[in-house]
Amino acid sequence: MANDRMTMPGDIPDFVREAEEAMASGEAFLPEEPKEVTIKFGRGLVGEPFISKNGNELVEIKIPNADSKDSRPWESFVISPKMVHENQFGKGMWMKLPEDGTTRLARSVNTGIDANGKKIWKTEYRNVANTELKSLLESYKTRESVLGKLSEKKEAIGSAPKTMKPKTRTNDVSL
Repeated sequence: MANDRMTMPGDIPDFVREAEEAMASGEAFLPEEPKEVTIKFGRGLVGEPFISKNGNELVEIKIPNADSKDSRPWESFVISPKMVHENQFGKGMWMKLPEDGTTRLARSVNTGIDANGKKIWKTEYRNVANTELKSLLESYKTRESVLGKLSEKKEAIGSAPKTMKPKTRTNDVSL
């Protein structure tokens, strides 16, 4: 019979033998947790879900320009809507991406004007690491906020000398 034959030590592959020895010595074979980057961003940066040409449901996420004076169109990328989640308050969004992965960003660029006077647009693509993508999407945290500028203006107005204008009152009461 085929099963009556005894197995020889050379019949077992080395990696199986090493694994059996490691298990006998008490080593655990737990897979490493993949390192992930958690990216937090505002709800307004998420576009409407759409179906791609190959039938996958995707959503576009816009990346605001880091410089507020930069008037170029924003960069964007697409991702499965299953990977994008709302935070507990419902105003923000977050997603997790692999730390060692890359994401392809797209930006529309005006290349000129055609004979009819219409602008000619082309799409520029670039690949960025997911850690860099996190810093791009969260760049709003380092920008000066509108409220910060408002408090500076209030201080400037408060330190300006006050001039009192006399109030004039007219008693035009017409019946």
